[in-house]
Amino acid sequence: MPELRVPGATLYYETRGTGPVLLMIPGGGGDAASFDLVGADLADRFTVVAVDPRGRSRSAAGERGRDQRVEVHSDDMRRLLAEVSPTEPAFVFGSSSGAVIALDLLARHPERLRLVVAHEPPVLGLLPDADRWRAAFADVVEAFRGAGLEAAMAALGAAAGAEGVDEPDDEREGTAQPDGTASAERLRRMRENMPQFLERELRQFSGHMPDLDALAAHSERLVPACGRASRGLLLARPAAVLAERLGTGLAEFPGGHVGLSTHPVRFADVLRRTLAGAMAEDMA
Repeated sequence: MPELRVPGATLYYETRGTGPVLLMIPGGGGDAASFDLVGADLADRFTVVAVDPRGRSRSAAGERGRDQRVEVHSDDMRRLLAEVSPTEPAFVFGSSSGAVIALDLLARHPERLRLVVAHEPPVLGLLPDADRWRAAFADVVEAFRGAGLEAAMAALGAAAGAEGVDEPDDEREGTAQPDGTASAERLRRMRENMPQFLERELRQFSGHMPDLDALAAHSERLVPACGRASRGLLLARPAAVLAERLGTGLAEFPGGHVGLSTHPVRFADVLRRTLAGAMAEDMA
């Protein structure tokens, strides 16, 4: 698989399909494999580029144990786009902390982008009760340091809140993993990524505030999004606030915060229609 050297790191990424580039940036602990199922559904229309961000999985070398900065990650994505789509602006989908990166990329490098879909970016600074949730995330980190991963994830789940129930995903044939489960190798990598995420990314990314004036200037290129099962909960609220501030409307996707894994068929369908709308507007 291809790699890209960027300042201080080497990024692992995967490509599949043909057509306009769709860069997919995973959330905390995730890597390129987070998009295996959704990417497979979109590869007939897009060149799907999925990446392991620096500090994770196959892009981890040299970054483990270092605090991560959103601006550095978005600069990585800008360089990756220059590699895979040197002459044409690209589509970007970001999930969770990956959506925070996507927002910063749009704010600072809008010329590289056709449309950004930001799915549940945990930008706590957008919330009126931000201090409460910053303290809650600090408690998650302390739980990890004092009692380990399971305690930390329990604390994070309590802060995030219990998601509602969405209708099951559509069925399909010919899927390598028809039940939607992740491979053992992907799960191993995610577990290995979690200490870095909890100590070096969770507070750093959720504490980042994108340039709202810059986003407002390019709001036609932004789709804030949330999960149908997580609407109104902590991790979905910043997207709703951002949509209201910018007047963009809030897109709703199947499932909850990790709907791309639990509802990949329906998730891919909504994402396809969202991107197709932007392409139709470009042609009008």
